[in-house]
Amino acid sequence: MTTQTTAPAQGPTSENAARVRPPRATRPNGQWKVDGTTPLNHNEEFKQEAAPLGVRERIESVYALEGFDSIAGDDLHGRFRWWGLYTQRKPGIDGGRTATLEPHDLEDKYFMLRVRSDGQALDPAALRVLGGISADFARGSADITDRQNIQYHWIEIESMPEIWRRLDTVGLETTTACGDSPRGFLGSPVAGVAADEIIDPTPVILEIKRRYIGDPELANLPRKFKTAITGHPSLDVVHEINDISLVGVVHPELGPGYDLWVGGALSTTPRLGERLGVFVTEDQAPDVWHGVIRIFRDYGYRRLRNKARLKFLLADWGTEKFREVLETEYLGYALPDGPPPAPATRPGDHVGVHEQKDGRFYVGAAPVVGRVGGNTLTGLADLIERVGAESARLTAHQKVVILGVPGDRVDELLDGLEPLGLTARPSLFRRSTIACTGIEFCKLAIVDTKDTAARVITELEDRLGDVTARLDRPIELNVNGCPNSCARIQTADIGLKGQIITVDGEQMPGFQVHLGGGLVGEGRDAGGLGRTVRGLKVPAAEVGDYVERVVRRYESEHATDETFAQWAHRADEVALR
Repeated sequence: MTTQTTAPAQGPTSENAARVRPPRATRPNGQWKVDGTTPLNHNEEFKQEAAPLGVRERIESVYALEGFDSIAGDDLHGRFRWWGLYTQRKPGIDGGRTATLEPHDLEDKYFMLRVRSDGQALDPAALRVLGGISADFARGSADITDRQNIQYHWIEIESMPEIWRRLDTVGLETTTACGDSPRGFLGSPVAGVAADEIIDPTPVILEIKRRYIGDPELANLPRKFKTAITGHPSLDVVHEINDISLVGVVHPELGPGYDLWVGGALSTTPRLGERLGVFVTEDQAPDVWHGVIRIFRDYGYRRLRNKARLKFLLADWGTEKFREVLETEYLGYALPDGPPPAPATRPGDHVGVHEQKDGRFYVGAAPVVGRVGGNTLTGLADLIERVGAESARLTAHQKVVILGVPGDRVDELLDGLEPLGLTARPSLFRRSTIACTGIEFCKLAIVDTKDTAARVITELEDRLGDVTARLDRPIELNVNGCPNSCARIQTADIGLKGQIITVDGEQMPGFQVHLGGGLVGEGRDAGGLGRTVRGLKVPAAEVGDYVERVVRRYESEHATDETFAQWAHRADEVALR
């Protein structure tokens, strides 16, 4: 891990500092290469006043010794994010007050901590470290996020030096796990082992991390920057909704490499990423990644936080200009045209038993909406050793994949997963439901998500067994506690956006419904954003009733081979209520 204490980049580096800035007739957007580097809001000010990565030294030498009350405000609510730390929500504050209270009123003196995995294979030693942190410092909590992170709660600032020491021993880190920085990477969970893999992305991920994670020149971006890299034909890293994605393809003359996508993100203004139409070799991939992130750093909009993602720059520039700037200003060479990825061969969650290229097997298993906990992680380490498997990886669908299972021990592994709260034979809705953190810990949330989703899964398993037995593919249910779409509500078959709703004059937790979204990387023939039905809002207590009703309607009305998403987009609003 790289610990940086140097001063932050104050603007474009020497490579472009001398660029002449043309006069502007309109209000500046805070683009460094256009408007200069003068901060236009407090968020930009604190990043320039002190290096965000430098806060780790203060955590270890001051805050961990003197306690929560000693933490400076801009460190607590700003720079801590660069090391994976957010204050968590104080218990007992209902969702109706989320938007009306100040951060200091909402926050507890405990932290959410995010550990990035970056597609890394977690051997038993790493799983035991992760499980031990949960047991010793996080009250047993641990969630697999849909960014392949492990997320803890109830972390005290005094514990952070020891947590970092333990993570260091197994090559894990929290560096830029949050903040306006290169966040954790999504990597194919079956990299290097799948028999049908196009290209192993592991060398590219490792090289980008080696060169650039912890680099102070990339620690002051306009906002977050999300990366996905896969070489598997299932397109298993939800590449359409990342700032940059490298997707394995075979060029007819140059062989295996990557197709480049940029500008995807969801939140309150969802936008799917777009292909630049170029082919990137394995050797070029780190430089191309570095070029795209520097475009974002130098040209991204910084004045308004809600316009500070790469998707807004791409929308204004278009793919042709973006490619031209990448090649001429940042790479210094042209990239060849390349082919798009083929449609996904199957769902990218990898649930079930699959043969590897070496004759052993990998097994994808589902917890309930990503919840694992220290006992599960430690127990999984023991099980992997007992059956002679190798390691595990996390997925972008809140699942875990066990790698290198000997063929004659697969059944033993399957049986051993069940007592750990994992299953490679999940019901349709246990497999296909994901949920964000929700009001239990998140200061932005309005409603409960994890417990609501778990309850709904149980209800649907009981009520829809007859229907799901007749369906040939999962129906995704994504549950989000606020409009920010951490659980990808706009790209699910059924996406639920938490809000306070009014029913018969009474306010209560509920959800706005999005229907018919999907990503190619989730086994779809075509991806797209879901539709909303005018006025359709469902009380949290009635989610199970609603999902049962709409799934039964789909099952009875859909045409042969028509997916839920296709049906939901053509169905009239009455059928979707």
